[in-house]
Formats: sequence, C-alpha cells, structure tokens
Amino acid sequence: MTTDATTKEAFFERLGALSDVMIGVFGRDFAMGALLVAARCIAQGQPVQNEATPADSQ
Repeated sequence: MTTDATTKEAFFERLGALSDVMIGVFGRDFAMGALLVAARCIAQGQPVQNEATPADSQ
C-alpha cells in the first residue's frame, strides 16, 4: 500500500470510529444526517466546522 493510500485508510478508520460513536450516542439517523450535512458543506465549498465552536472545545 502506498503512503497516500495508507493515509487515506487512516482517515477512513477515524471517520468510521467517529460514526460508531455518533450512532452509539445519538442513533443511526443522527449519524447519517451529520455526515450528509458535512458532505453538503464540502460540496458547496463551505467550512464544515462552525468558527464559534471549534472541534476541540469540549
């Protein structure tokens, strides 16, 4: 596996783990909705993260 493929695989593992946590805490519908909203933001070129609430502010 190339370095690029290895890096991508690592991101998919992280995304899968995050998805599992979202499903466990909020349910399958929430997890799918959150991932779809993120995908829409990416497709539209908008920032996915809200500037007012940084990802590591928990």
